[in-house]
Amino acid sequence: MSGHDDFAFEPVRGLPEELPEGERILWQGAPAWRSLARNAFHLRALAIYFAILVGWGVIAALYDGASAAAAATGAARLGAVALVALALVGLFAWLTARTTVYTITNRRVVMRFGIALPMTINLPFRRVDGASVKHHRDGSGDIPLRLAGADRIAYLHLWPHVRPWRFSRTEPMLRGVPDASHVAEILASAVTESQSPAGRGARLAATTDRPAAAAEPAPVPAGVAGMAHAGGFDRRTA
Repeated sequence: MSGHDDFAFEPVRGLPEELPEGERILWQGAPAWRSLARNAFHLRALAIYFAILVGWGVIAALYDGASAAAAATGAARLGAVALVALALVGLFAWLTARTTVYTITNRRVVMRFGIALPMTINLPFRRVDGASVKHHRDGSGDIPLRLAGADRIAYLHLWPHVRPWRFSRTEPMLRGVPDASHVAEILASAVTESQSPAGRGARLAATTDRPAAAAEPAPVPAGVAGMAHAGGFDRRTA
């Protein structure tokens, strides 16, 4: 399966249409599949779980009077099933990373994802009320985005690109992003610039000849100001 062929319909990689005048891509990337496997699909925890099952099976067989050879055979069978399950989880993580593109422009965050049914989520900065950064030990990290207003996106539509356990107020999340600190700084700078008078003036100038429907969106809510600089992001380490 070729990612290029699967998304050949995209005029710009990761985007459903050409960028409008005045908008530019600041950063584009994808999740690290190993980070997804460990932190989103809990591959390490599953491996430990299966290891405990195999060990318990050997102990139980020996306790019931089975020979060492019989206990080893049972453990090998269960181990083979475990390896297949872990391989499938790893493959799913790899496919998820391969078919996902996160894009930050000077106006919005765009998330394209989906293995069988591709989906694109556009998050203009005016809809983002805040953000945080959760760092993982491998240098990758997650950047959840708090949404402003009453609009919500279904948790299952976003999964796994969503902050865990936030069902009523879902938070779209750039998941397993390599060098998350750098990406967070890019996002913070973009939000700051979008709020500045110079940034608003530049966008208004770019849309002067555009129809009224494409006019300048409402300013970013004041709640974003608290996170719109690198130091303003909530930072946590997993």
